[in-house]
Amino acid sequence: MVFAHLVQSEVTMKTLLKASIAAIILSIASFVIIQVPSVQDRIMVSVVSGMANASNNLPEEDALSAAVCGSRSPIPSPGRAETCILVNAGEKLFIVDIGSGSAGNLTSWNIPFGKIDAVFLTHLHSDHISDLPNLHQGAWLLSSRTEKLKVYGPEGVSQVTEGFEKAYELDYNFRNEHHGEGIAPRQYAGFNTRTIDLNEPVLFNKDGLKITAFKVIHEPIEPALGYKFEYKGRSLVISGDTSYSQSVIDNSMNVDVLFHEAQANHMVSVLEEFALENGAKLRAKVMADIKTYHTTLVEAADIANKANVKKLVFYHLTPAPRNYLTELMFVRGVDEVRKDWTLVEDGTLIVLPVDSEEIIVTNM
Repeated sequence: MVFAHLVQSEVTMKTLLKASIAAIILSIASFVIIQVPSVQDRIMVSVVSGMANASNNLPEEDALSAAVCGSRSPIPSPGRAETCILVNAGEKLFIVDIGSGSAGNLTSWNIPFGKIDAVFLTHLHSDHISDLPNLHQGAWLLSSRTEKLKVYGPEGVSQVTEGFEKAYELDYNFRNEHHGEGIAPRQYAGFNTRTIDLNEPVLFNKDGLKITAFKVIHEPIEPALGYKFEYKGRSLVISGDTSYSQSVIDNSMNVDVLFHEAQANHMVSVLEEFALENGAKLRAKVMADIKTYHTTLVEAADIANKANVKKLVFYHLTPAPRNYLTELMFVRGVDEVRKDWTLVEDGTLIVLPVDSEEIIVTNM
């Protein structure tokens, strides 16, 4: 028995040694092969082909859906872009806010920029508008558009889009001169901007889709807006940045999904105290200020309850959780008010199929 065991051990050792040698030889061969330019080219073609053929996860069936292309506030958090929501109603695509990094998410998901019908801005803070030029470039170049990108927003939105047009005027000209009208048609560079009049809050009402703007409270920003999307019996509301607002309750009555901004003031207070202790008085002042014009998670849960919302989704997370511990801190107290809620990440996708009451939470 002992002899047999020794023989078996020797065989096993030899097998392992052969496997190790084979793995080393294979690694060396692979390293040598990938130094060859033609092999590198083939690998790149394969990677690009995979990227080009990758499909996004937007619903193929008739549905109202919303994908979070940016989940955080201006406070940085790795892996998260600033505020952005992509709304898909049937074959129509809309963007609500377009903060830094969000256009990159849309690109990585293979969203067809040229088919984006309009951008809706809730207000004109930088974290809600800063990627608008990048979105424009994707919608303008290589898209065969026959009109400028539509942008809707509160008073002052024309100043923003005209400013971007002025800043990018040389770029528009350079690209047109370099690539020609077929790729960069100069007449369609820039924006078709509409300032929203809250006396006429219905922005779109056609083919079963209705989009309505409403005022929220984000003083001293005046006005700040939320948006309601209704499509063939399904509905969702996006609050935008706001403190506790009766307007959000009124416009969210019985909707399927409420996307509500969420700020953990107890965590913001920690950031404020840390800044003071380290002599960063200006940063501490900013942390103190932002507590006055946002909504806490507990308040948002109360709003959802009062509006009889079916699904509450927290977005525009301030400060966005970075790990399990900070997530526990972030949602502190919410379950005492409401059990049914979702905390988003970049890529969170909510799907509301038509002719159904189902609410699907998935990812792009």
